[in-house]
Amino acid sequence: MKRVTMLLVFTALAAVVLGGYWYWQKPTGANAEKAAGKPGKGAGKRGSGPVPVTTVTAKRQSMPVVIDAVGTVESEHSVAIRPQTNGVLEAVLFKEGDRVKQGQVLFRIDSRPMLVSVEQARAALARDQAQLQQARAQEDRLKPLAEKDYITKNEYEVAITQSKTLQATVEANRAAMEQAKLQLSYASITSPINGRTGSLSVKSGNLVSAGTGGSPLVVINSTQPILVSLSVPQRYLNDVRSAWGDGAVKILISLEANSPAVAEGSLIFIDNSVNQQTGTIVLRARVKNEKEQLWPGQFVAARIILKIEQDALVLPESAVQPGQDGALVYIAKEGRAQIQNVQVDRQIGELVVISKGLSGGEEIIKDVPPTLANGSAIVLQGAEGKAGKGEGKVKSGMGKKTQEKDSPSKESVVKDAPGKETKS
Repeated sequence: MKRVTMLLVFTALAAVVLGGYWYWQKPTGANAEKAAGKPGKGAGKRGSGPVPVTTVTAKRQSMPVVIDAVGTVESEHSVAIRPQTNGVLEAVLFKEGDRVKQGQVLFRIDSRPMLVSVEQARAALARDQAQLQQARAQEDRLKPLAEKDYITKNEYEVAITQSKTLQATVEANRAAMEQAKLQLSYASITSPINGRTGSLSVKSGNLVSAGTGGSPLVVINSTQPILVSLSVPQRYLNDVRSAWGDGAVKILISLEANSPAVAEGSLIFIDNSVNQQTGTIVLRARVKNEKEQLWPGQFVAARIILKIEQDALVLPESAVQPGQDGALVYIAKEGRAQIQNVQVDRQIGELVVISKGLSGGEEIIKDVPPTLANGSAIVLQGAEGKAGKGEGKVKSGMGKKTQEKDSPSKESVVKDAPGKETKS
């Protein structure tokens, strides 16, 4: 009896195991239909059916020949203001960061000691001028007497020497007075250029000394116009020199790469040697900077426009794909996609300039699907987003009337294709 019971138990377990294995191996969904000889729902979408694509015509248009570089903004004229005389800084007549004009008074130094020196020099000059006048009168009195031999010749020569000595003393005193006046003028420190002031290193009330040592009182940088220094690879040197020889080379300045230009300048300088360590040549551009959007020491992105190529072959960036042998595009021809290797000359924004591989007029697949391959069957959705045949048509008696009825707007909108609307 026990043997029969154990046999029945083993038989049941074997049935359960075999049933589970059959259920696990049974094809389901598309696999079941395929096993039964019926096509599944996803059959023909990948590889077997045509791939829907959008095309764009390879066309020719004017495109600039440019060099992109990183630049550093520099002040065209920078001046460190230092005192030229000793004294107590009496007043600061501007605020840090102010824009100042040439000749504007910036600082005043206590001028009382210098005024005293001027008065002393003036008094000494007046004294010696009086003595000179007396000596000349004495010379005039002795001259006729010397001619008649009433006095000795030596006495007359002494009078002449006295006059000349006093004349030299008067000139020296006049120079001393001018020097004192010059020192007095140094008490007012003016701006030598138009520009913007930096931070102050000395506040009013401090004693300042003449000389070039130590920190300047303030540094003034000119910002209108301003310079932008660019480092360009040496391989572009001949192109830049040729373009500069033909005319002005424009340079567009942006605050960041791939951002709109905020200023435009012109090339004014090409360095006379190449940096052997970096293999670059320094260019310098002058920018008006009327709105002061550029600041000394700032890093900017620059685009050097050498010339305008009138007949450049261009494609959208999305149409050019990387390949093992370089860049390539897919040409839509006779319902098939054909690979064509191309050579990219440069990219400007979202447009790519093609220098070799296309002649113009070809229909190029714009947004390349990931399933597209060489020789794949394709169906055109239209050039530049236009609907292809049989796509997006409004059914007869529907669409327009329904829109006019339901929409509160006076004009109805009929969607002819995905992503495009036309007014009727």
